[in-house]
Amino acid sequence: MIKDDFISFNTNGLYCKYGDFYLDPLLPVKTAVISHAHADHAISGNNDVYATEATLNFMRLRYNKNAAKIYNTVPYNLPFNIGNIKITLIPAGHMLGSAQVLMEYEGVKYLYTGDYKLQPDATCEPIEWVKADVLITESTFADPAVVHPDPVEEIKKLNDIKINILLGAYGLGKSQRLINLINKHAPQKKILVHHRIMPINAIYERMGFTPGKCQIYSRKLMKTQEEFVYIVPPFTFDSYIRATGVKRLFASGWKNLQVNRQDSLFISDHVDWNDILRAVEQTQPTQIWTLHGNGAHLKKHFGNDIFVKILN
Repeated sequence: MIKDDFISFNTNGLYCKYGDFYLDPLLPVKTAVISHAHADHAISGNNDVYATEATLNFMRLRYNKNAAKIYNTVPYNLPFNIGNIKITLIPAGHMLGSAQVLMEYEGVKYLYTGDYKLQPDATCEPIEWVKADVLITESTFADPAVVHPDPVEEIKKLNDIKINILLGAYGLGKSQRLINLINKHAPQKKILVHHRIMPINAIYERMGFTPGKCQIYSRKLMKTQEEFVYIVPPFTFDSYIRATGVKRLFASGWKNLQVNRQDSLFISDHVDWNDILRAVEQTQPTQIWTLHGNGAHLKKHFGNDIFVKILN
């Protein structure tokens, strides 16, 4: 029997009282299961942390000794227990090391997706599917009007831009995906990266997911027009708002982050509407619980066929 209160929000974040642990907590807690290493899911200061090897490596890089007190490295598809809850981490396809969290309790399977994507990405493990009674899905883009374009076709747009490009992107996950895509589909471009991205790339290399050819930024290089693409994190991108001699682009699935009318680069690491519907087909839940967005469209779409609960 599905327990309506299996997970719920409190001041510390998303809590499973039946196992006494948190999923991607908002504040430091005693026991945390971390789906992936982006800062809005993986904070510092937790005591006992369960996550994949890549996620823990990224957390150590960002937070040093404050990443956690106890590190529990969990391989994909190898069950473990926290209290009476059997937990298995399943590849989520969002970024390197990202995981869905399958939780089994009293014969019921609850699948927390974290952030996930279905689009192919050579810089991370592809998503895997498991059946679940309850699908706890992010709903960042859960709107029938949102359909993500083909990332390869988006990257090919860069071939038509002959001047240097200042490309804003999140340093962890998105930047490595962009490096890989540009090398494959705009190979004449010369990729420069911000110094804060290089240590992240090094972890990718060690984990066997080489982003591709790039070099650290040099101001001298960017003074020449040789089709350089300089990838920078958001804070640096915003500080270069008056940069001259470059085309400014920001790689994101959010329309409000596109920075000029002439050119856009819609590349998202989240599921769109059709992807969420496919996730429902693959997992075959009897209930859907939504997080991180608006679940109203899913509630309307499924009507009486599948019970939809909006958690946030």
